[in-house]
Amino acid sequence: MYLTKEEEEMLKGEYGYAAQKSMEILVALGKIYDAEKMIEIRSAQISGVSYKSLGDEGLEFIEKLAEDGKVRVPTTLNPCGIDLERWRELGFPEDFAEKQLKVIKAYLKLGIRQTLTCTPYLSGNRPRFGDHIAWSESSAIIYANSVLGARTNREGGPSALAAAIAGRTPLYGLHLDENRRPEIEVKIPKPLSGYEYAALGFLVGRLAGDKIPLFKGIKLISDEELKLLGAALACSGGIPLFHIEGITPEAKLNPKMSASEKYEVGLDEVREVYDELNDDDVEPDLIFIGCPHSSIRELIIFLELLNGRAVKKKTWIFTSRAAKNLGEKLGIIEKLERLGVKVICDTCPIVAPIKDLGIRSIATNSAKGAWFSRNLNGLKVRFMSIEGLVELAVK
Repeated sequence: MYLTKEEEEMLKGEYGYAAQKSMEILVALGKIYDAEKMIEIRSAQISGVSYKSLGDEGLEFIEKLAEDGKVRVPTTLNPCGIDLERWRELGFPEDFAEKQLKVIKAYLKLGIRQTLTCTPYLSGNRPRFGDHIAWSESSAIIYANSVLGARTNREGGPSALAAAIAGRTPLYGLHLDENRRPEIEVKIPKPLSGYEYAALGFLVGRLAGDKIPLFKGIKLISDEELKLLGAALACSGGIPLFHIEGITPEAKLNPKMSASEKYEVGLDEVREVYDELNDDDVEPDLIFIGCPHSSIRELIIFLELLNGRAVKKKTWIFTSRAAKNLGEKLGIIEKLERLGVKVICDTCPIVAPIKDLGIRSIATNSAKGAWFSRNLNGLKVRFMSIEGLVELAVK
């Protein structure tokens, strides 16, 4: 693999330990995937932020990098394991919070922005069409590739961090035109809405595996539905990119886009996902939306659906600090909290030590949130529409 003079110098340690370690990681990746060279990136998104995921070894690795390292491009952080402002109020353990704050401190020392969200594209890190980036976090990756038309491989936390410190990544995979073409066509015979797109994504992700799907028959879909669709595709399959005929940017640029492998998905198949993701006789300890983090529009929708009714069950909305700040200016957060809804930032129910809060069952409109709550956190699950969640909360 060809390296520039600066890249060779980084690899030799002339720019310090962090740059050398980063280049070692990137060169190893490049060799594995036969990359010809490195390319400069415009931004990075770092996962592996929760102490729950990192543990002491991960914390020590980041602290070591932070001794002499700095990121070279705008870089944002995935959710951590606590709400930095409300962790005591919410009941998070103090020993966990102490370690989590050390993780954040090390990342900040590296020059990374304290966004703590899986929707960085709603918090100032919004790449443009064609930008080469290095993002980790599956739902952010698939949104950036598909909805924004940026270019990133499905990076892990260490490789994305290495790319941020080095300012570049190996040229392979989804950075190349030929690897962004659809491999499977999925026809949708009837319009869907809301959480049906999450169910569709979960179904197609399992069907496609890691093949890039092209959806046909979708005429209208909101940004929030695109977010739910992509998160579910990346959860049940290893999919980092999808196209929707006439809607997503690369499909618009290539109206004759097609694939030889074709499927038609009916509503009955989509509804089977509801059964699969629902456990029997679940009275949820927690009702939540925001996996991926809720947009300001979803905060407004939830408030409007409540229509002045107070919640009777523990109900949380997970969102970015940026969206919450905007919601506070608009008076939305005050109204939601007055009705008993807690608006939580910096974390999510998947990477937080949620069982330490006494939660054993959840209800959500996110297929990703449902699947990981059950399979990663061992919780009982109800998967339903946002309208259903509101009615369940106010019962």
